[in-house]
Amino acid sequence: MHKTWKIQPRPLPKSLAMLGKYSQNHIVSSLLINRGIQTEDEADYFFNPSLQNLYDPFQLKDMKKAVDRIEKAIQENEKILFYGDYDVDGTTSVAMIWLFFQQQLGYRNIGYYIPDRYTEGYGVSSLGIERAAENGYKLIISLDCGIKSADKIMMAQSKGIDFIICDHHLPDDTIPDAVAILNPKQPDCTYPYKELSGCGVAFKMLQAIALNKNISSESVLSYLDLVAVSTCCDIVPIRDENRILVHFGLKKLNTSPSAGLASIIKTTRLDHHFTVEDVVFIIGPRINAAGRIKHGSGAVDLLISGKSDPDIEALTNQLNQHNITRKELDKQTTKEALQMIAANAEWHENASSTVLFHPEWHKGVVGIVASRVIETHYKPTIILTESNGKATGSARSVREFDIHAAISRCAHLLDNYGGHIHAAGLTMPIENVEAFRQAFDKVVKETWPPFIRKPVVNIDEEILLEDINESFFNLLQQFAPFGPENMDPVFLTRNLHASRWAKIVGENHLKLYVTQGKKQTPSFAGIAFKQGNHLERIQKGDAFHLVYGLRINEWNGKKSIELDVKDIRYDDLSEIQSA
Repeated sequence: MHKTWKIQPRPLPKSLAMLGKYSQNHIVSSLLINRGIQTEDEADYFFNPSLQNLYDPFQLKDMKKAVDRIEKAIQENEKILFYGDYDVDGTTSVAMIWLFFQQQLGYRNIGYYIPDRYTEGYGVSSLGIERAAENGYKLIISLDCGIKSADKIMMAQSKGIDFIICDHHLPDDTIPDAVAILNPKQPDCTYPYKELSGCGVAFKMLQAIALNKNISSESVLSYLDLVAVSTCCDIVPIRDENRILVHFGLKKLNTSPSAGLASIIKTTRLDHHFTVEDVVFIIGPRINAAGRIKHGSGAVDLLISGKSDPDIEALTNQLNQHNITRKELDKQTTKEALQMIAANAEWHENASSTVLFHPEWHKGVVGIVASRVIETHYKPTIILTESNGKATGSARSVREFDIHAAISRCAHLLDNYGGHIHAAGLTMPIENVEAFRQAFDKVVKETWPPFIRKPVVNIDEEILLEDINESFFNLLQQFAPFGPENMDPVFLTRNLHASRWAKIVGENHLKLYVTQGKKQTPSFAGIAFKQGNHLERIQKGDAFHLVYGLRINEWNGKKSIELDVKDIRYDDLSEIQSA
């Protein structure tokens, strides 16, 4: 797939001057400015995460109302239900608040509820409200959901149940009539940072409760490993307060994780410190697999376990098995989806979008499969399966395309839908699938400009291979933790050659050694995932250009710097664009 290369322009002298001491290294200054950091003070804040810079939780609108209602519940020994979504963000939120209430407040008149992904779907469900009423709960605290559940909150009120909403999703026009809503994105909330995860919002509530009850800040900070896992896996920006939470949360995860997370880590058999990438691709999928394959409560059961709980090993093994099943389903469904596209020339050649339906695909992997399909066919993609007699599934977007807005223009064909600019879920009568496919594709054609219909590789800086050494790599690590709005630095190096033993490893991954210039030193190993199509030309000895990040490869106890290749080109790069 041909990609557009965009390189950041070199900073202007005026911009460099504002960075003060950080302007002395042109790579550091470029990386800072590329990340929107413009002054020496901002750079100091960025490079020195401090727990002292966490914002006052009472700046969140309705926080005092929430704390007062929880205090009333505790004083009157009311039953409190923690209601969380079935993904990583929701299950870590539920586990964190459960552990806090038990360990720090000593309050045990609590329960939790995770909706079934397939029978109840996302958000607060009628069944969940009914169960809460049947079991005598008087207060529900929703976590990572609730802001779009105005009708369900009314239902709870009719049954004598109060609601506190902890959420981070964009509200609808109708705001639920809850006792308190903790959501930095709600109207009139002046909280200085808007991009917390759902677990991040819940953490601010725990901070406020602790302040109200004179509980030490160290006791609250002991849950930062769960906050870090949620923040990493929910793909929110790793900037500002999130950067602080993830920085210290990863420290906790790597030194003294909670028992449930420690048990997950043990099964991975990795002996290095976990990074954001490790959390997203190793820990997160195991937690998510519970809700995708069976039920999200399995993840919560593990995350609230203690070291001595007799079931902790069995719960961990169960999550691992669910994840193995998930990967098998993911692989098979992706294969079938790509075959379906290949068999239909109209979808492959003329459509501006991809909408696929198969009644037997597993609902738990359709979102993952949509992302996989985009890797091959770069178009807004919706993957649908049958559930409860309806066509239901997930949508994934491409750059600069609001897939939620596009789906909303086809709402007359849908039973319901929800989501955001990058991803959405939707349900419709099966007989509407073909009409929806045509209507959605028409919207995409009208609203997705042709000039942005290629994936983009954003490049921070052009360097030489001789610039790369241990000192340079360590300098880059000062920018960690990496994630959205602070991604791993990406570099361009031109006119490289590879040794002729370049080969394919794994599932079409290209392994090679690259050199630059007549001296052919230094040389670096590189891995280009899913780019085995370049093997023949590289083995011929053609010169090429690489865009890549840097990583540490460890083999037989030895560590070396390796190129993580994003893309390979052979042309003169005349079309490279300025970002």
